[in-house]
Formats: sequence, structure tokens, C-alpha cells
Amino acid sequence: RAQDHMMLLIKSAQERVVSFLLEMAARASGTNEVELPMSRLDIADYLGLTIETVSRTLTQLENGGVITVPTSRRIGLRNRSALNNLSA
Repeated sequence: RAQDHMMLLIKSAQERVVSFLLEMAARASGTNEVELPMSRLDIADYLGLTIETVSRTLTQLENGGVITVPTSRRIGLRNRSALNNLSA
């Protein structure tokens, strides 16, 4: 897991956020709804980003039609193949 965390450091902000969402989805047994286990501030700290960057990235992904954000703690994955491409 430490190696995974080190890989996050060399990825772009968008790649980090997308990878995090895909990891959460994988833990939720492949559902397209992700219940975030922490606040955006905690996610930002975990990913080594600012909360503004996390929020902006989620908004960009939502505007791009890749995800939906029904609530601050729930993310819907609308286009997994696009997310997989963005996390590469």
C-alpha cells in the first residue's frame, strides 16, 4: 500500500482524484455509487491536494458527464471507461 501511496505523488491532481474514486468503487464491490468514507478535506489531505483542488476536480468530472455528485458524500460513476482512461 505504501507503494500505491507513493505512486499518487507523481500523478496529476485529476489522476489522483479519479484513482481514489475507482479505489473506493472497487471496495464497494463494483457498484456505480461510491459512498465517501471521509470529508473532502480528509480526501485532500490523503491525496496531498488542497480541498479547493479536490472540489474543482470533482466539478470538472461532473461537468464532463463522467460522474454525478448527488450529495457531498456520494459520487455516482457514470462513465467507468473514461475514469479508467483518466487514471492511467
